[in-house]
Order: sequence, then structure tokens, then C-alpha cells
Amino acid sequence: MSSATDAVWSSILRSFDQRQSRRRLSPGNGDLGALSVDSLLDIFEQAYNPLHPSVAVNLSSAVRVLRAPTKARREQLQADHEVAATLCLKLGMPDCRELRTNWVHVSRRKDLSADDLATLATLGRFLPVLDTLRFTTQSQGGPEEVENESEDEGEDGSEDEGLQRFAEGLSVGALPALSTFVLVGVNLGDAGALALADALDRGAMPRLENLRLLDATIGDAGLVALAPALRRRPALTKLEVYGNPLGDEGLAALLAPPPPAGAPPPPKRALARLGTLDLRYTEVTDAGCATLTAALDSGALPALRTINVEETPATDEGRAAVLAAARAVAATAPPPAVPLLQRRFLGDPGLPSFS
Repeated sequence: MSSATDAVWSSILRSFDQRQSRRRLSPGNGDLGALSVDSLLDIFEQAYNPLHPSVAVNLSSAVRVLRAPTKARREQLQADHEVAATLCLKLGMPDCRELRTNWVHVSRRKDLSADDLATLATLGRFLPVLDTLRFTTQSQGGPEEVENESEDEGEDGSEDEGLQRFAEGLSVGALPALSTFVLVGVNLGDAGALALADALDRGAMPRLENLRLLDATIGDAGLVALAPALRRRPALTKLEVYGNPLGDEGLAALLAPPPPAGAPPPPKRALARLGTLDLRYTEVTDAGCATLTAALDSGALPALRTINVEETPATDEGRAAVLAAARAVAATAPPPAVPLLQRRFLGDPGLPSFS
């Protein structure tokens, strides 16, 4: 729940005696009693939360004028809460409040249907502190890296539909604090990548920094679809597409997309904070390495320090050119800023003396 809603609910608690919660609020009870019905309905909608329905329910019980106009919404809230609670149980969370943490791991080995993942997407706007969301084919193992998680990929291909519906269900502003989104060994595919791109363009995951799509069956078409949305993510610092059948076309769309006819100029310094790019076990050839080298030489990737193009069809010469260009960028980069206090402790002679 947002701090604003918390404040509203605190005001409600102050404005009526819990032992007499059925009495009507009046202007003498404080500011809430003087609010219009429309304003109270707006507060009710802000408190509507399938993961924590008691706030909205208590509000409608405390404010008599809300009981009739919110009846249908309260019935819907009850239904939404039951669906959310069922999903939480499937995720191994007896209490829905566990879903409102900063780390959620979704194992696709669990009995999760496409409807379940669509439900999870609709709950995205009720997860204001979720920082990391991880879909894998493994049991939960914590936030540490797990190698070779793609050995038991779904046999019936149903994961494509589920993850696609998850992406399609992410609304504007969903997962507002999410910085890390991870798929390992699940079959997103090009259609799912397109749905994820559309979700990003709608404003989902606005603080995304770390995108890891490992062994997710994304080809060139999928990365071409994702590229514009990723280039509009100024906070993006890590992109890993290890083990996907994408190649030079997708990489070119990400790094040096041709401007469409009549389109406005692309945003300056796109991918300016990208520090890690993992292309291992993809289909990138020397042509893709040349695109990457040119982007580095042009200054388009000023923060890129970790690049991996091993285990690709590219030759040793093509990979060496990429690494040489990356070293040149690193050599010309300004040194990291040192906090003022640390500089004084180190005796920086460039600082003014206060003696």
C-alpha cells in the first residue's frame, strides 16, 4: 500500500470508534466526514488491493455512504482476493503478504497455468516494493546465479502462452520498483518477446536495470521487437541473452537501428548506462562483432565494460576486435567519482584547506 493510502487509513481510524464502527461519519468527525462521496469512492479505489483487502472493506464499513455504491466492487474484491490467495498457495506462499516482498521466484515446474501467470500480471500494480522477479524451471534457490537451469524445459510448449499472457497483462506502471527481471530456461519465444516489448512501452517496469533472458528461445525477430523498448530504458545496466538463437540482425537492431522513414531522431545516448552485455551461445557472427565494435568506437556504449561473445560463430579475430574496442573505451573513461569525505581521508591535495 502506498504511504498516501496509509495516511488516509490512519485518518479513518482516528475518525471513528472501532467499537461503534457502524455509525455514520459526520463533519464533526474530522476531514473525512466532510468529503464528497466521489472523493470517498476515490479513496476506496486507492485502497482496493486483492492482496490486502481489509483496508477497503473496513473503509466501506466505516463510511455508511460507501456501502451501497461499493457493494459490487467489494464482491469483486472478494473474488479477486480468492484468486490471488490460490495463486499464492501455488507459489508456496500461505500468506499473500509474502508476495509483497522485494524478491519473488516463480518456478515453472509448479502447477501454474497460463491463467495463473495472467493473474500474477494483474497483481503487478499491487507490488510496489518488488525488486526482483525470476522465472525458471528450477525450484527456488535464492538470488544467487544457478547454472544450467534449462535442462528440464517444458515439454508441451505451454510456457510460451503463459509468459506471453503475463507480459500482455502488465498494465501501465506495473511492477514500479522492479529492477531485475530474469527468465532462465523458459520458452518465451519471439511472440513472448514482442508482448514483453509492448508491456515496457506501456510503462511497466519503469526502473528496469537488469534484464536476463537466458535460454528463452528468443530469435532475431524477438530482439528486433524488444530493441526499441530497451533503448528507451535509460537505467538499463545489464542485458544478458545467453543461449538464445538470435544473431546479427537482432544485435544491429539493438545497437544501431536504422531510423524509420519520417520518424523523429532516436534518443541521444540510448544504452548510455549499459555496462554488461552477454551474447554467449548466440548466433552472432563476425558481422555482429563488427556492428558491436563500431558502436563502441562511436561512443554509443560509453559504460560497457563486460562483454562476452564467446561460444558464438564469430571468429577469434572478430571477438578480439570487440574486446580491443571495449578496452579502448574503458581506457578513455573518466575515473569513478570518490566521495568528498573519502577524498579528505586520503589527503587529496586538490581540496581547499580549512586550517
